[in-house]
Amino acid sequence: MKKFNFRKVLDGLTAASPVGSSSGGSGSGAGGSVHPGGTAGAAGTPREEIQETLTSDYFQICKTVRHGFPYLPTALAFDPVQKILAIGTRTGAIRILGRPGVDCYCQHESGAAVLQLQFLINEGALVSACADDALHLWNLRQKRPAILHSLKFNRERITYCHLPFQSKWLYVGTERGNTHIVNIESFILSGYVIMWNKAIELSTKTHPGPVVHLSDSPRDEGKLLIGYENGTIVFWDLRSKRADLRAYYDEAIHSVAWHHEGKQFMCSHSDGSLTLWNLKSPNRPFQTTIPHGKVQRDGKKPESCKPILKVEYKTCKNSEPFVIFSGGLSYDKPCRRPSLTIMHGKAITVLEMDHPIVDFLTLCETPYPNEFQEPYAVVVLLEKDLIVVDLTQSNFPIFENPYPIDIHESPVTCTEYFADCPPDLIPVLYSVGAKHKKQGYSNKEWPISGGAWNLGAQTYPEIIITGHADGSVKFWDASAITLQMLYKLKTSKVFEKQKVGEGKATAEIVEEDPFAVQMMYWCPESRIFCVAGVSAYVIVYRFSKHEVNTEIASLEVRLQCEVEDIITPEPETNPPFPDASSQPPSLKSLSGSTNTVACEGTMKDSIPCLSVKARPVRMPPGYQADLVIQLVWVDGEPPQQITSLAVNSAYGLVAFGNCNGLAVVDFMQKTVLLSMGTLDLYGSSDPYQRQPRSPRKSRQFAADNFCMRGLSNFYPDLTKRIRTSYQSLTELSDSPVSLELERCKSPTSENRENSFSRSRSSSVSSIDRDSKEAITALYFMESFARKNDSAVSSCLWVGTGLGMVIILSLNLPASDDLRQSEPVMVSPSGTVLTLKGAVLTFACLDCMGTLIHQPYEVWRDPHSADDGDKTRKRKLVMHSPSSSQDMGDHQFAVICSEKQAKVFSLPSQTCLYVHNITETSFLLRADVVTLCNSVCLACFCANGHIMTLSLPSLRPLLDINYLPVTDMRIARTFCFTNEGQALYLSSPTEIQRLTYSQEMCDNLQDMLGDLFTPVETPEAQNRGFLKGLFGGSGQAFDREELFGEATAGKASRSLAQHIPGSGGIEGVRGAAGGVIGDLTRARIALDERGQKLGELDERTASMMASAEAFSKHAHEVMLKYKDKKWYQF
Repeated sequence: MKKFNFRKVLDGLTAASPVGSSSGGSGSGAGGSVHPGGTAGAAGTPREEIQETLTSDYFQICKTVRHGFPYLPTALAFDPVQKILAIGTRTGAIRILGRPGVDCYCQHESGAAVLQLQFLINEGALVSACADDALHLWNLRQKRPAILHSLKFNRERITYCHLPFQSKWLYVGTERGNTHIVNIESFILSGYVIMWNKAIELSTKTHPGPVVHLSDSPRDEGKLLIGYENGTIVFWDLRSKRADLRAYYDEAIHSVAWHHEGKQFMCSHSDGSLTLWNLKSPNRPFQTTIPHGKVQRDGKKPESCKPILKVEYKTCKNSEPFVIFSGGLSYDKPCRRPSLTIMHGKAITVLEMDHPIVDFLTLCETPYPNEFQEPYAVVVLLEKDLIVVDLTQSNFPIFENPYPIDIHESPVTCTEYFADCPPDLIPVLYSVGAKHKKQGYSNKEWPISGGAWNLGAQTYPEIIITGHADGSVKFWDASAITLQMLYKLKTSKVFEKQKVGEGKATAEIVEEDPFAVQMMYWCPESRIFCVAGVSAYVIVYRFSKHEVNTEIASLEVRLQCEVEDIITPEPETNPPFPDASSQPPSLKSLSGSTNTVACEGTMKDSIPCLSVKARPVRMPPGYQADLVIQLVWVDGEPPQQITSLAVNSAYGLVAFGNCNGLAVVDFMQKTVLLSMGTLDLYGSSDPYQRQPRSPRKSRQFAADNFCMRGLSNFYPDLTKRIRTSYQSLTELSDSPVSLELERCKSPTSENRENSFSRSRSSSVSSIDRDSKEAITALYFMESFARKNDSAVSSCLWVGTGLGMVIILSLNLPASDDLRQSEPVMVSPSGTVLTLKGAVLTFACLDCMGTLIHQPYEVWRDPHSADDGDKTRKRKLVMHSPSSSQDMGDHQFAVICSEKQAKVFSLPSQTCLYVHNITETSFLLRADVVTLCNSVCLACFCANGHIMTLSLPSLRPLLDINYLPVTDMRIARTFCFTNEGQALYLSSPTEIQRLTYSQEMCDNLQDMLGDLFTPVETPEAQNRGFLKGLFGGSGQAFDREELFGEATAGKASRSLAQHIPGSGGIEGVRGAAGGVIGDLTRARIALDERGQKLGELDERTASMMASAEAFSKHAHEVMLKYKDKKWYQF
């Protein structure tokens, strides 16, 4: 016996939280308190041997990148020189997109909706105007943009902003009809104000409405065009501070667009009309059209149409101008989809969209407004999509979008994340996915190509899998904080299509989205993939590179739990090990409630919810359905949702459970091995003394069973609401408080906690749950099934909603040759361990504390052309790492429930460590993950805490209140993976990735893309002498002189409040600590210095150019008049 170290025992006692009586319970060796020494030395020694390398210094949490389409978009902007795009949203977020890999997310602290965005073109800055009447200046010259200045208007509401190209003065229109001017450099309001009552004629009796448009004349920067909502247009002379001309139209104005020569402008109106105005005759528009209005026979004005919300008027040197607008469709076609109309000469093209248009922008070759615009593309921002149309081809094809903005094509219902997976998977999945790509895209390069991005230091492959409400599953390449779709699998293709109106006649329990994916299980090494659907089915998929035509094998499983008039449930009538030829048993799906769905006609029994295709099906290369297992109705009761799922390729088994019991299926022989109620799994080891029930008692206890993994998590009446449960993942927003209340509303929860410490303190009330102990976690493993076993054997670990862990023994045929013919035996081992709360996850460590990989079969193509003996032989990896086989005298079993984590020594089954994770809340997700060649337990709690615990000693390493669970979506989609990474769905359309690794936080700056890259601003075209002399005095207009404090004075202090921003501090904070922080600070300082030097250089060049132009003009005038007499002037 080894020497016993008492100091280490005491350390262990302090490191692990004592449980006292909270874990008490009879007979399983799970003991109530921490047993540091355990029995007879063997269990005590592991604590001395294992050197845990992870400390709290290895952990830090920060968000890394956000993927997907910006949720609820409101605004759009484009920098034509930097070629980057910005999208603002209703939640105050801004997404900035450039070339693939350049994707930046920033958030206004106020959370106010973004009304408008304006780039400082080629300056690396962006102005945002928000619904709380604040303007913000963002610095884009750092990888994580930060606010440099803010200006909060107190007495006026912002409605429109305009920043002329290469100007530092921003025009701001307000709801009262006034126009203010802001200095972009200092973010201070100028004293120069254009009041609405000065702009309109004195004789006008009504207020002109809010400012809906501001723009300076392309021909003269000293003239400002102001559009008011009621149809008034004012052309304001900034120098003389008076209106040059006014125009009136009897329909509300929505937008205004200039012709590049500055002599004409076009307005769009609320009656679907476009008016074209000439500055020389402002009394009436010289052209009025209603593009989609029907022409009346009697020559009257065409009928009104829907409002044209925006128009753009873009000129071309060698062809007719483009007029592009959104809206304006006829009222007599109510079902018409939202559309964008492109008028080019006499040709009118209407592009119908799938979603309402939020905004659009025309991309042009030049940033100068007074040159031929030469439009080449239109960016259309829809409510749920981003489309770019190619204007250079007559059929206007769209560009293939390189961003992952179709995550939400169908609502996401579940996610899985795999870091450091086999490197050959990504090219293989991409090759089978590429064959299904759509055709007909533009052959041009994606035009939003700004920024710079490099691969960074992180090289391991990462894959994200998303399951969707329509039954589709998408595999994404997530390596190096990017996201690209690899492959899409449609699980609904194995079922017959439901004909319209058939819903009630069939046995469906879900009216909408019957194919919604509820759980996924993927073994990357063997490429076995398994999904559980909301209609109570499991599909096992195998991967093949070859197309095949075959019938889909299917099984039906009956799983019921008769508890009405019995004390101890009897074994089911179906034998646990049926003949392959006998009628297979059937399972019940999970709905979180036993309310019977009302059905017409006879009582439904032994029928599944969906029909599997009976005919041979063509399966393209990729994932091909190997077996469909369906749960059937039992005596009029619908099948219950599946709450847990596990597959093992080495054993050839799939196991799944629900609130009625467990089923184990051999997917190699296509037979059901076990179909048993949860109570029967205990055999004689049931730790509960179950009494005959009274209705009252059963109802009190009913609330304790809560399936963590089902959609029913937060809904007691799921059978009725199952239709909306997937909407809830994507639409509902329940506050964290209501989530907790839902869990704690049972009046008897405190009494139960005292009398039944293993049961849950939470409550989701549902009748008859006394015996309905849901299966919440499953795990196949080579382990010690019984106490004091001398060797490991194949096992299935089963965790329940009441915190019980049952180990089942799997007796597999001795040789691989017999695997297809000999039956597999599944039997309870008699081992039962206990925890507090529903079991969430399992893992096994070898005696050195290394994570033992589950056994797996090395992938081979099931439809390979080569049928030789060598290729057909299964290659199994039973012990990974291989050292765990040599030192296999004992193991550590890590089990985590929603309340606590325990580490047991096997085979002695002594509880070595226990840590009570939370008393007042509950865990939503727990995963055993690898980090820095070590292993830890990562937990996400419903109260927003993210925690990590060391293994095997369960020392707390990280505990940060980071992410409040504001809705079901976060709770449902949060998952951890290896190398310190995690993700969740932050909105119905976006995936947020984060890291809990200090190393990755430190390296994040190097991995992110650069938004700003040094690019020369294109030179303005030579305007020619005559245009320079007579084409307006635009060049001589000095805004500084006009709007500066010396001339215009100071604005009223009460009008707006200046708030300094954090500027470059955020970038420094992101790379804080050590040399990296110093380098970042130095880089920002250099950036700012370089920016100022650049501005100085530009000003000097501009002054020199002005001086040269003046000298040239003066010389020409002198030559012209030199020889003339005084009377010839």
